[in-house]
Amino acid sequence: MSLWKEFSKGLYRQNPVFKQALGLCPFLAVSSSVSNGLGMGMAATFVLVCSNFLISLLRKGVPAKIRIPIYIVVIATFVTIIDLVMAGFLPDLYASLGIFVPLIVVNCIILGRAEAFAGKNKVLPSVVDGLGMGVGFTLALFILSAIREVIGNGTFLGIPVLGVDFEPALAFALPPGAFITIGFILGFITWLEKRRSQKTAGK
Repeated sequence: MSLWKEFSKGLYRQNPVFKQALGLCPFLAVSSSVSNGLGMGMAATFVLVCSNFLISLLRKGVPAKIRIPIYIVVIATFVTIIDLVMAGFLPDLYASLGIFVPLIVVNCIILGRAEAFAGKNKVLPSVVDGLGMGVGFTLALFILSAIREVIGNGTFLGIPVLGVDFEPALAFALPPGAFITIGFILGFITWLEKRRSQKTAGK
């Protein structure tokens, strides 16, 4: 498989959120604003790329029986790095994301890519896989958070976009709004896939 296919599969075909329904806890929790969504997405992408790199590099020397604890230690190392960097250089964003930055350690997307891909493949494909999955996760966060912020607050990246007469649907800014929005998005994707399969079958 080419490097482009390794990267692009995370954007849609194997998108960790929209196609595999992984990492939904932080996905739903931090998606109330675009800035939060992008911040979490970039943090997760950093950890994905770096952990995939190191796990792939060490894969031949990792005993099978203790590979999961080793993977978690590697992931936790990079989570600690991004946690300290965000706390030092992006304190407002760090405060907004709260506990969900340290909880990247147990994000099933990252451990899943380590187990399913990085632990079995060479370094370059593993890095590209991590980057693709991270960008796909960030893209999904951007879509959800943009919808919630615009409808729930009438803003985009904190900038008013719908005028002073717009009445925000506050439910979208609250936790139930995350479930409502992701439900509509997944329903739309399912409809598209069904329509595509029907067209293919009709040829």
